[in-house]
Amino acid sequence: MGGSSDVPALRRGLAILRVLAGRAGPVSAGVIARDLDLPRSTTYHLLAELVAAGFVTHLPEERRYGLGMAAFELGSAYLRHDPLERLAGPLLRRLVDQVGRTAHLGVLHGGESLYLIKERPSQPQTLVTEVGVRLPAQLTASGRAMLAYLPAAHVRALLPSSERFVLRTDRGPRNLPELRRLLAAERRRGWAVEDGFVTAGFASVACAVFDHGARAIAAISVTFRHFCDTPGGEPCGETWPDLAAQVHHAATELTTRISGRTA
Repeated sequence: MGGSSDVPALRRGLAILRVLAGRAGPVSAGVIARDLDLPRSTTYHLLAELVAAGFVTHLPEERRYGLGMAAFELGSAYLRHDPLERLAGPLLRRLVDQVGRTAHLGVLHGGESLYLIKERPSQPQTLVTEVGVRLPAQLTASGRAMLAYLPAAHVRALLPSSERFVLRTDRGPRNLPELRRLLAAERRRGWAVEDGFVTAGFASVACAVFDHGARAIAAISVTFRHFCDTPGGEPCGETWPDLAAQVHHAATELTTRISGRTA
């Protein structure tokens, strides 16, 4: 590459890769040109360069383009480098120092919350979820913080029947309508809470982390002791807005660090 004149071409090439990554399958050059408002000649030239570099695959019989093996290798390298965990670690440690409670970074793994990082204060108050543990996403604050930003059809696909709505205590959503009401309220509020859904005597507050496409890809949560003795297993109604504000700040900063944008 020769200098500053190559920068616009680089940006356009990256934009093409993002278009392809956001599609369910290969697309035509015309679709790419329209999405990016590029001349067709420019689009074909950029695609040819990306094909030559292995980042795009040309399907001549279909007259379409898809991501190439080099793009797959980049994705694999991304996972090996653990950038999300590395970027989140200092933020979680700072959050723990501020609130004095244990913090987690979690992601969705199918219909479950998978915990990637745990940071705890010097004198932890709780027995909390270990790294690598999976829990039903609809019960955890971190899981619902992410589910709240998924399309309704996606949530339904993850939890297609009442049998998927397992309970660990006497609290938590028992069916899809109950979950949808919870998710709608939590999306409006901007954070998710659970009080005794996972373990009696514990509560959590969580906020979502977003990628460049405004998709919720992770969540930061804090867990603490809380006893709620409302009858019938109903939540006590606490939302902990002051604590949520600090969790939200950490989640927003992680979103910024990964070049994401809030939904």
